[in-house]
Amino acid sequence: MSFQRRRLLQLAASAFALAVTAQSAAAQSYPARTVTLIVPFPPGGSTDVAARIVADHMSKSLGQQVVIQNVSGAGGTTGSTRAMRADPDGYTILMGQMGTHAASVSLYPNLAYKPAEDFAPIGMVASFPFVIATKKDFPANNLKEFIAYVKANDTKLNQGHAGVGSMFFTSCLLLNSLMGTKPTLVPFSGGAPAVNALIAGQTDFMCADVVTGAPQYPDRIKIFAVTSPKRNATLPNVPSVVEAGLPDFQPTAWNGLFAPKNTPKPVIDRLVVALDRALDDPETRKRLGVLGGDIPEKSARGPAPFHALVKSEIARWAPIIKAANVKIN
Repeated sequence: MSFQRRRLLQLAASAFALAVTAQSAAAQSYPARTVTLIVPFPPGGSTDVAARIVADHMSKSLGQQVVIQNVSGAGGTTGSTRAMRADPDGYTILMGQMGTHAASVSLYPNLAYKPAEDFAPIGMVASFPFVIATKKDFPANNLKEFIAYVKANDTKLNQGHAGVGSMFFTSCLLLNSLMGTKPTLVPFSGGAPAVNALIAGQTDFMCADVVTGAPQYPDRIKIFAVTSPKRNATLPNVPSVVEAGLPDFQPTAWNGLFAPKNTPKPVIDRLVVALDRALDDPETRKRLGVLGGDIPEKSARGPAPFHALVKSEIARWAPIIKAANVKIN
């Protein structure tokens, strides 16, 4: 080996060692400033509310403020893309969910990111059941009557959702598939605006997460069922889909934290511990529980179980979306 080549290899090795040392030092001092948590939807929905609850406790654990930044658009993929392209230093993380990290793969042929590959999973935060909700004067009084009416009038009905690719959109794809109906789909910038339109009578029905829908019931909307095997504590008078006669409709609005790919492992470890402490905190658990959230057990927490969930959900929703023949360029 020539002296020049040996010298170049030595310089390359030294540069690599310096980079690793600098990265390690940065990780050890993490976090030294505010952490931005991107929520890819407007304020008010389950993704946003759950993010704010865990960010509150994580700020205490990390010793730095975790600040929410709402970046909505394109069914949550706009904010998710921004998070994916952020510096992998732990100062920009993402609250992703079923729509942004599972359904998006089949819905967007030109999706800018690969959910299972372009992010470092931190952990699942919580899951929330959906509700089948209608405007207050919808001509049905239970799920059986709702299904019969939609089947008979689907071409005349408007179904609101939180943007193509969102959990609201995808869950109702499944509902319409089960009912064999094709209502007009009306997009909104997020879950809260979609529910407001339902309250105003601008749309006829929707699939909303329990966080967004439950506070409006029974005064301003009707809710015919909760998409869980049993009744939800936030809606004790509303039957589960199993009770109401539609057991095949049990999607859940899961969400969790991601960092950009190549974020240093020591940084990910700090975030994993902070999230785990938040989910063990009695007050945090109470706040999520009041909203109808289901907190993962210890064995289902952390990067590995969460990564496995993302991959399984991508596979789960692909045939449903394919059957609906929905694509977004």
